[in-house]
Amino acid sequence: MNIRKVGLAVVLLNVSATYLYAQVSVKDTLRKEKNIEEVTIKASGNKKSESALLLDQKKAIIQKQSMGSEEISRKGISNLEQALVKMTGITSVEGRGIFVRGLEDRYNTLLINGLGSPSNNPFQKIIALKQFPTDVVGKLNIYKTFNSNLYADFAGATFDIETLTYEKPFSKIEFGIGINTLSTFRNNFKINPNANSIEGYVGLNSKDRQLPNEVKDYRPSGYNFTSGQSRNSFGEGWNVDNVKSLPNTSMGFTTAQKFKIGETSNLGFLFSLNQGNHYEYKDGAKNQFRLNGNSIDYNNNLNRKEYTYETESSVLLGLGFKNKGTAINLNGFFLQNSENLIQDYLGFRNGETNNQQFIRVNQQDISRFTDLQLTVSQTFSEIHSLKAGASWVNNFYQQPDRKIMYGQPGEGNIVNLSVGGNNLLRQYLDVSGKNYFSAFAEYAVNLGQKGDRKDFPWQLAVGYNGFADIRNTSYRFIYSVLDNPSQSQITVDRDQPQSVFDQAIRDGAYHYREGSTSEYKNNLYQFVNAGYLNLTYKPSALWDLLLGGRVENNMNITRYKPISVGINDDFVNLTKNQYYFLPSLSVKRTLNTKSNIRFAASKTITRPILIEYMPITYINPDNENIFGNKDLSNSENYNFDLKYEVFPTNKEMFAVNIFAKKIDKAIERSYIASGNSNGQTITFFNAKTATLAGVELEGILSLSRISEAFSRWTVGANTTVMYSNVQRSADQSAETDVEANRKRALQGAAPWTVNADLKYEYKNAQNFAKTFSLIYNVSGKKIYGVGFSKLDNIFEMPFHQLDFVYNNQISKNWNIKFTVQNLLDSKYQLKLGDKSLVQVQENSLLMENYKKGTSFNMTVGYTF
Repeated sequence: MNIRKVGLAVVLLNVSATYLYAQVSVKDTLRKEKNIEEVTIKASGNKKSESALLLDQKKAIIQKQSMGSEEISRKGISNLEQALVKMTGITSVEGRGIFVRGLEDRYNTLLINGLGSPSNNPFQKIIALKQFPTDVVGKLNIYKTFNSNLYADFAGATFDIETLTYEKPFSKIEFGIGINTLSTFRNNFKINPNANSIEGYVGLNSKDRQLPNEVKDYRPSGYNFTSGQSRNSFGEGWNVDNVKSLPNTSMGFTTAQKFKIGETSNLGFLFSLNQGNHYEYKDGAKNQFRLNGNSIDYNNNLNRKEYTYETESSVLLGLGFKNKGTAINLNGFFLQNSENLIQDYLGFRNGETNNQQFIRVNQQDISRFTDLQLTVSQTFSEIHSLKAGASWVNNFYQQPDRKIMYGQPGEGNIVNLSVGGNNLLRQYLDVSGKNYFSAFAEYAVNLGQKGDRKDFPWQLAVGYNGFADIRNTSYRFIYSVLDNPSQSQITVDRDQPQSVFDQAIRDGAYHYREGSTSEYKNNLYQFVNAGYLNLTYKPSALWDLLLGGRVENNMNITRYKPISVGINDDFVNLTKNQYYFLPSLSVKRTLNTKSNIRFAASKTITRPILIEYMPITYINPDNENIFGNKDLSNSENYNFDLKYEVFPTNKEMFAVNIFAKKIDKAIERSYIASGNSNGQTITFFNAKTATLAGVELEGILSLSRISEAFSRWTVGANTTVMYSNVQRSADQSAETDVEANRKRALQGAAPWTVNADLKYEYKNAQNFAKTFSLIYNVSGKKIYGVGFSKLDNIFEMPFHQLDFVYNNQISKNWNIKFTVQNLLDSKYQLKLGDKSLVQVQENSLLMENYKKGTSFNMTVGYTF
């Protein structure tokens, strides 16, 4: 036996035990353990481990939670959306992003390495985090209380993604395969022909769906396409392929290397490449209600089948240089997401119960996000430090050639339709953010006499951060125009109609014409510049106080043309220039070595999602349109938190957090009557004010407390219970609850959420871990949209998600992850509330529903 190795192992074990357990004593007082605080232990440890991050959470002045690469790996998490829903009070709501403390996606902000990040989707506030692979994530920080160095757009949480650092060289290859009980091996899975190709697999199939050259780069002029142009100027037709949906696949390669330069410097290199695709099938109702005289009945009663083929690509390249107190990091990201969507609607709409319709939507959503970042930090001495960073983002989103076809269903695949009257419609939506700039700089100085203390009593930090977001939007329409009434009716195969359409054009039945309105183009500019000051005071080992002040200038310029003016008229400029003074206070009182009590108060703002204020009317085939409100104002939020937390051991914790918020000018999704008297329109209003109050309970507990037989078991659980109430503004005077003179909750605010995690972990003789986890989350019934015309509000019903994760580190090189998602196979549902002011004549209050199926995924990784 090698005596030197045994001796070294004993020393390291002793160091680890001292580091993790030295705080445990029979009498839990800081006074008795003062000498332990004086011991300085230098050892190499995993700063991203669960226990290390829990210790960091315990010591931090501000309230934050973190998830590191170790926990991400253990839970079999493949993207950041899956990571977030394992955290306290956070849920993922189907298709609408991340909810924190029951608050909608619009209340969140995303940072990447401390730098601002725009959304790559105008329908969401932040990037869909399922697009961000976890292989490149070193740590994910979640801030639920505000500090002045964070962007002021804060009410739910700020997420800060720290990319992987260059601590330990490795290379890793992963392959994944998955099946879904509802979607995989489905015959006649409908897919666009250009998506069912190599170009479609890598998301490059949108080039054939761009605006025809005859109108591209020109102002709309009602251009009439000739017969030849109507057949040949569009790069893609109306046909749809029927295929067997295959298993979902993913592959990835990541390498991180570290090179020594001289005696004190090193250079890190990180490269990651990921590609994946999956099929998804949904089948369910998509209904609408209307006020019909003195009762309520269906305006639409539709069944919707939805076929989605999605591909995701990501590339990350990073370089990092370190030399003593100097750190320089250069990162480049590229994220691409392509959703190829076929939707089939069957039923009636616009109250025409005797007019059964078939509606086909052929749509692609394509986004590309490129982010280049440079960050620098310099520690001059124990007293002075400086950090700074800047980024440039190119952000691109399209729905090119979104084709919508209306007709009457016949036998089998037959559809009878008229080729005039907008029954063949093509939409082109472009949101281009070619230039988004973000920057920060902060200088910090430690003040006072450190003496024999661990930290200086004072620290002053002065800084700047801000961003500029420049976006151009284009929304154009091309539709069919009837030329020969005697040839208006044609019969087609719904999946192969193109040849019949071409023949009808040759026969002179119809042609295409552009019908874009003056709203076709908008220019949106947002400039945010802020200076801040943080003062940290530590009067003793028991107290930490952080006082912050932020002054933020927010300028918005919207250049648009209202529908009432001509296409060639001048743009209207709407400018909003506001200054905000935003104070913040965080106080931590250490009660003993295991427990803290915290208080936080702050003022923040909330900016609307792009679609909420973009001055367009987004058209949907079921006449549920979305109308952006250009006059929306930023909300102003007053936030209060009081938290008690206890850490029984280095891997356990329990916390109670009482919180309250007052949100002036809260933004709410509302339903209003459609401008064309058919269907409904979703728009957005500022309420007068909203008040919220709630409590969060969180615990991580080792079951060895019950019995040593359960020493390998750990249970984690958290729940949030919240009350909210809204006072409506004058703009909301037409809503049903105003007419009924009754209170209601804030739109989008869930009254409760529950997350739970049960883990079994076993390590073999070689110290390779094998873990089994059950992970559950759900949020309560919440208002999806505010009701109107005597109709109650539309409610989003609870969706129960239960996942199983198995992770096995077979050897030093091989790792297997197996996950089962949505074990309960829950159904997503929107329902009309049961408090409408007149009687509902239908047997059901259902608006929308579908199932996602249960997914089984296996990933095999090889590290070398």
